[in-house]
Amino acid sequence: MAFTVQPAEPQGTPPTDGLLHFPASSALKLEPHLPPVASTDTTTRPDKPFVTLTFATSLDSSLSLAPGVRTTLSGPQSKAMTHYLRSRHAAILVGVGTAVADDPGLNCKIISPFVPEGVREQHPHQPRPIILDPSARWEVNAESKVIQLARLGQGLGPLVFVAKEVRSVPDERRAVVEGVGGKFVRVKSVEGEEFTWTDVLWTIKEEGLDSVMIEGGGSVINSLLSLEQGGEQELVDSVIVTIAPTWLGAGGVLVCPPRAVGKDGQPVPPVRLRDVSWHPLGEDVVLCGKILR
Repeated sequence: MAFTVQPAEPQGTPPTDGLLHFPASSALKLEPHLPPVASTDTTTRPDKPFVTLTFATSLDSSLSLAPGVRTTLSGPQSKAMTHYLRSRHAAILVGVGTAVADDPGLNCKIISPFVPEGVREQHPHQPRPIILDPSARWEVNAESKVIQLARLGQGLGPLVFVAKEVRSVPDERRAVVEGVGGKFVRVKSVEGEEFTWTDVLWTIKEEGLDSVMIEGGGSVINSLLSLEQGGEQELVDSVIVTIAPTWLGAGGVLVCPPRAVGKDGQPVPPVRLRDVSWHPLGEDVVLCGKILR
């Protein structure tokens, strides 16, 4: 399904409902990096969804000031872009560290393009939240933002991926998640502590979700960027990074995958992007590309 976006409200009438605009002209520039429209899709792999890796970073490649500290980097225009991206994906994925530290809503706040001009309604498509939580340590409850939004019909109930080795999930957590249409999903793990991306993406596909937007946090992003060339790194279809004009300083959570070693034993960059484009959005710059294979 193709989406259009209504123009922004005139200056002097700021929205009060929390909904966001993203200009159609900006949306068009992102199109080569987004999941294909279903009716024209000839590239979907049967074993995995379309994968977009996206995050906001400072000039010193930091995601936050310190572990567990929620840090806002995106300006209003790039924030609207993030929510537009959510409208174009079937699922949105974060690691348990992000769920615990940020209590994210993981919904889409873009204004619906399917209503008369001047009418403000939330976009009808909402991505399915996915939380990677191998050891079931996320203490989700009725006050968790993702649960509250699902209860209000402003988002969907989450899928919580836990390791098959986890003996049980507390009944109260299961009841909260299932009460808003979500569920706990058992996924094969390595020694009960980590998932492989192949297994994660296969499970997402098995859940009927054809695209996923991976937003973080740091360990999730670095693990995707550190996968070996010719191997699991090919699981990432698109990379979209918002770069904010600020430095966060030493001690932050960094996007910094381990350095690779070439055939001559010398260090080489682990990842490089191709088909790169740069798009200013307010004071931020958005980088789009694909991983060089």
